[in-house]
Amino acid sequence: MKIKQIRVSPLFMTFKEPYHWHGRIDYGTTIILFQVETEQGKIGVGESTSSLNAAGSLGLLANIIPPLIGQPLADIDRLVSRSRYLGLINDAIRMPNLLLAGLEMAMWDALAQTAGLPLYQLWGGASREHVDYFGFVQGDEAEELVRSAKELVKSGHRVIYMKVGRGEKSDLKNVQAVRKAIGSDLKLRLDANESWDVFTAKNMIKKLAQFDIEFIEQPVECRSLSALKEVKDFSPVPIAVDQGAYSLEEVFEVCSRRLADVLVLSPHETGGATNFKKAAAIGEAAKLPVCLHGQFTTRITDFFHHHLAATLPNLTDGNQIMGHLLTEDLLKSPTLALTEGRLGLPFQPGLGVVLNEEVIKKASERYAQYLGGNVKDMDFVYTYE
Repeated sequence: MKIKQIRVSPLFMTFKEPYHWHGRIDYGTTIILFQVETEQGKIGVGESTSSLNAAGSLGLLANIIPPLIGQPLADIDRLVSRSRYLGLINDAIRMPNLLLAGLEMAMWDALAQTAGLPLYQLWGGASREHVDYFGFVQGDEAEELVRSAKELVKSGHRVIYMKVGRGEKSDLKNVQAVRKAIGSDLKLRLDANESWDVFTAKNMIKKLAQFDIEFIEQPVECRSLSALKEVKDFSPVPIAVDQGAYSLEEVFEVCSRRLADVLVLSPHETGGATNFKKAAAIGEAAKLPVCLHGQFTTRITDFFHHHLAATLPNLTDGNQIMGHLLTEDLLKSPTLALTEGRLGLPFQPGLGVVLNEEVIKKASERYAQYLGGNVKDMDFVYTYE
């Protein structure tokens, strides 16, 4: 069972409404779509996150992918590890993780299809009957955030998540308004996206604590574990780490030094499903829960995350999906329809998804239009003869 062909396509996807977070506002996102075909004709799909212009990622992939053609599909861990060296990116963490995770995703999908099993069964089976997802409030001003929060509560979400880091006055006003809108029974989580220094973090957390916050995610810059520890030791609110725990070594440091109360992990950030499972196991040994984190990705990743989440014994409620923020769905089927914020176990082999070729074509043309280049030059295929 060898890899016969790998197709790589950069796509630009647009958001339904502007995405507000610390540092900037995004109106769309670039993903790199992978389609890995086996000699038996099974095609696995995956996607990587990228900067808006994917040229750098595509350049790295031009070195990484050709040696994978003709290799045994089942050797996923070895092939992904080898790719770091072939791409001359073995000394880096964040960009290679985000890039290689999508390629690994497509390999796992193809392998599970070949085995005739849903992905979560290939990884050891389910630890739960369903996965719970949070409601992510959208907007900039308090009035917009409140409208969004009320809709999310109406649809059945029991955990509400929102961004902070827009300045003290705005943050306090927005959080107070959302808490009032959702009532006292639901969980409210905040994500500061590294926007505060230690002094500001202490000041803001002290003031925000009155709104009964379940936890605050990544309050300080990710590269300073000492800053994270100082804030965590001070904080009356539980602290979650996200950007500060990409590598297994970082996860181990966070757990062994008790730098956070919750691990917010993503298969893209950790570099794929294998490393994600290892990171979650480190958290389990340290008695820390794992919250599944999303990137600017499509329903492809949402379903991949769902399979992974189903296998985790230390998963929190209120996990993250992102595909619903996009104007178009890359998938013809299935739909990701939550019931009371929850989704049950998949039953189709692999990821169980069918691509929408019309949407892919439009997204490819959109990438060329907005970010330059020729569609044919960007959409490349490597084949084993």
